[in-house]
Amino acid sequence: MLSVRFSNIVTSLYLDTGIKSSIVKLEQTRELANRILFLDSADRQLLAIPSDILELEELEELHLEKNLIQTIPSEIKHLQNLKVLYLHDNSIESLCDDLSELKNLLSLDLSNNPLTRAAGSLWAVSRLRSLRELRLYNLNLGELPVQICKNNYNLELMGLSGNELALLPSEMTNMTKLREIYLQRNRFELLPSVLCQLPDLEIVDLEQNALGAIPDEIASLQKLKKLFLASNRLALLPDSLFKCTNLIVLDVANNQLRKLPRSLPALTGLVELGLSNNNLCVFPPMLGKVVSLQVLYLKNTGLRTLHSRCTNLREIRLLDLSQNRFSTFPAEICSLVNLEVLSLDDNRLHEIPAEVKNLSNLKCLGLTGNRFVHFPEEVCFLASLEKLYLGQDQGFKLTTVHKSIGLLQNLRELYLENNRFEMLPATIGLLKNLEILDCHNNQLLELPNSVCNLQGLKKFLLQCNRLTCLPDDLDRLPTLQALPLEENPLLDPPLEVCAQGIAAINRHLQEKRRRKALATKIQAWWRGLMVRKYLGPFKELKKDKKKGKGKKDNKGKKGSAKGNKKK
Repeated sequence: MLSVRFSNIVTSLYLDTGIKSSIVKLEQTRELANRILFLDSADRQLLAIPSDILELEELEELHLEKNLIQTIPSEIKHLQNLKVLYLHDNSIESLCDDLSELKNLLSLDLSNNPLTRAAGSLWAVSRLRSLRELRLYNLNLGELPVQICKNNYNLELMGLSGNELALLPSEMTNMTKLREIYLQRNRFELLPSVLCQLPDLEIVDLEQNALGAIPDEIASLQKLKKLFLASNRLALLPDSLFKCTNLIVLDVANNQLRKLPRSLPALTGLVELGLSNNNLCVFPPMLGKVVSLQVLYLKNTGLRTLHSRCTNLREIRLLDLSQNRFSTFPAEICSLVNLEVLSLDDNRLHEIPAEVKNLSNLKCLGLTGNRFVHFPEEVCFLASLEKLYLGQDQGFKLTTVHKSIGLLQNLRELYLENNRFEMLPATIGLLKNLEILDCHNNQLLELPNSVCNLQGLKKFLLQCNRLTCLPDDLDRLPTLQALPLEENPLLDPPLEVCAQGIAAINRHLQEKRRRKALATKIQAWWRGLMVRKYLGPFKELKKDKKKGKGKKDNKGKKGSAKGNKKK
């Protein structure tokens, strides 16, 4: 079983260009329905656009995505006020000419439809001259229709990812207002030079193509802010790229880079840099001069040490150094006092230095897949820590959890899977903010009763251990949603009860507690009865009582005799 790695969860900046709105139903009077401006009929298993919708003359935003719609009726032209139309993820094979009558349409999404002769089917779209956003993802386009480039000159966002494009038409220079273009998963071998003639471009996404080079003309994109070039075949980055001085995000992960240009520090506003999965082998010294960096990905880059200039990165918030070759914890990291996220998964670390406590803002720490012989107690003094990853799916296994774990009062997620723990310390019950506790695939024999104090716990992963029973009060965890217990030799509750889920486990524990309370009550009553009747094992009480009376009388007599003698 693979361990949880924080580095696999961390992702680069996510660009959400969709529109999220509330759902409005059509179950209203006709007078009120005529004034509906927004309608969400997404994911309703619709086979066609309902005629009632096509009568809403005031409608401005219509969501019909994730249905089974096959055609767009000519009545669509009645929606003259429509500004936003989402039709992605349907079964539309062709577009009717009447779609071009929507003169006020600003945003259109036709992605993930089986359009036949997709390029030819987009004639109606090319007549929508007011369009600002056009999404044509995954349409199997082999070319971008020239008509769109000529006529849709007001476009500001164009989404063309997941097609078969290898070139862009020269007519695209008409799109002088274009600010964002998404070209992931196409067949580009060169960054299209026509893009370098669009002066307003701010976001260019060419991930997962076959780019081997970047033209020097890219320097003309002076407004470029975000450039995504991950998963290509780039062996070097031209100096001209670093003349795009407004870049704040640059992702060139998963390429063939061995070094970085010395002109990199010219990007004085760079905030996020992705270099993962390149064969750098050494930490590029010039990185230490990009003092604006807040997010730096260096996963699987062959690093063994960090450069001393790394300490200049005082603004760094996230640092991913996973899957490298560090045998000792890089001392330079301990001076990055603003660091919030650190991933050192899958290295060769044996211990953590005491100086790690200087990372007073650290919230997430990934240490999965290292070579710790003992639990690294030093991490327990990171008071701000919220997520800790210490799973070991191969090699060295931890056998104990240090009792200092209870100091992590802000901890929300703790991953200890694939080790050899036989027990958890009672102090784990002090983690009052814990929501996820992953202990699967260990050798736990029992759980401390203190885990019942984890009132915020939502997931408690315990599969593949050696548990025979659960704590009696485990049902008193009000927020618990997941409690997998497979491959444990459980007797109490029985396996068949555990297989029915948390509710069944809780009922079993409650009934067990009720029976135990009743048994205690009966036992107390029976003992009281036996004492009163001097029966059973309590008959000795009668003898003791008689002896006590005799001694009291004798003492009384002696006392009185002495009293008489004195007199």
